Amino acid sequence: MISGAVFERRMRVPFSACDPAGIMFFPQVFLAFQDHVEAWVSDALGIPYQQLLGPRRVGLPSVRWESDFRAISRMGDRIAVRLGVERLGRSSLTLQLEIRGDDGVRVAARQVIVCTDLDTHRSAPFPDDLRAAIVRFQETQS
Repeated sequence: MISGAVFERRMRVPFSACDPAGIMFFPQVFLAFQDHVEAWVSDALGIPYQQLLGPRRVGLPSVRWESDFRAISRMGDRIAVRLGVERLGRSSLTLQLEIRGDDGVRVAARQVIVCTDLDTHRSAPFPDDLRAAIVRFQETQS
């Protein structure tokens, strides 16, 4: 269960995300989470994700994933993808992510992202504007 501020978007599980059994294929869950993180940065934090990776040369790679698959999602199901911040460090960020259906949490995950300099591929402190936006998000209520 995510505590604190939550960024949520709803979607319908598309055919393209399903295996031959009509169930959301597990790699597609991680793609949905990545799309959600990008939307969170751009829409909720107000910093265009493509600007970070492009002109600003700020990388946000995943370095750790933990996930629990609790129930299946089928093609056509309405689901909510949710994100909350668990911890903000100098150069790392731990996110809580969920996929929920009407029946509750179907996938719960923790993702650790490390801020990097894309020219050196070494960890770097979060840029001041990104850090401030994350702190502001943490202070909001869902």
